[in-house]
Amino acid sequence: MNCSRHDVVLLPIPFSDLSSAKVHPAIVIGLGTYAGDLFVVPVTSQLANADFLLRDWRIAGLNVPSGVKGQICTVEDRLVRKVTGRLSTADASALTVHLRTWLGL
Repeated sequence: MNCSRHDVVLLPIPFSDLSSAKVHPAIVIGLGTYAGDLFVVPVTSQLANADFLLRDWRIAGLNVPSGVKGQICTVEDRLVRKVTGRLSTADASALTVHLRTWLGL
């Protein structure tokens, strides 16, 4: 699937014990070095587990108030089930600030 930075996508995220996976939203933060690789950060509706909250979660195509977790993953774009929306300018700016903090840039 063709995705761009700041797209909100649905994809299967495995449980930590790798016993199974559940479809969850994530935000595309960049394209990988290899064709078809995406860098993403997970989105959660468990607000206590989020590093920061999305202000415009409806614009992003999310059904409930959500936040972003500070975990960067690489996934193949073929795993993306659907693009639900795109971050607002304000949420995209907040994500950039948090990415720099998380990565020490």
